[in-house]
Amino acid sequence: MTFSHLDAQNQPTMVDVSAKESTHRVAIASGKIRMGAQAYQAILDNTLKKGPVIQTAIVAAIMGAKQTSTLIPMCHPLNLSGVHVQVLECPQESAFLVRVRVQCQGQTGVEMEALTGVSVGLLTIYDMAKSLDKSMVMGEIQLEQKSGGKSGDYTIMAKE
Repeated sequence: MTFSHLDAQNQPTMVDVSAKESTHRVAIASGKIRMGAQAYQAILDNTLKKGPVIQTAIVAAIMGAKQTSTLIPMCHPLNLSGVHVQVLECPQESAFLVRVRVQCQGQTGVEMEALTGVSVGLLTIYDMAKSLDKSMVMGEIQLEQKSGGKSGDYTIMAKE
């Protein structure tokens, strides 16, 4: 078996994408953070001492997507043309869903950037609300959709 991130001498290497065609690439990822009702309401009411949680999480998710190549080994630095973040309320679960859409024109996909953006956004919510609830749970981080590139389009199948 050959590994794409090992060279002929079995040493780590970043995949050479220079021969790949540049295409418009888009990826959408999401994840959820669940918490107690008190912390959830404090975020909605914007009463936490650290400031506006939702707006800060959006900025953090954008910054996370932009920093992906410095965090994930062998990930290519990309010239992102757009990062859009939504933080959606899930009141029945006392939860927030973070969704990140990343796009670029390039030779490799933006899935990792979208997933990293989601993760950093969720971690930021945790950081800002941990004084009220240290038992928050982050999860369901997933790629929802991607387009562009040789492997084609992908859309997550609905869970039953």
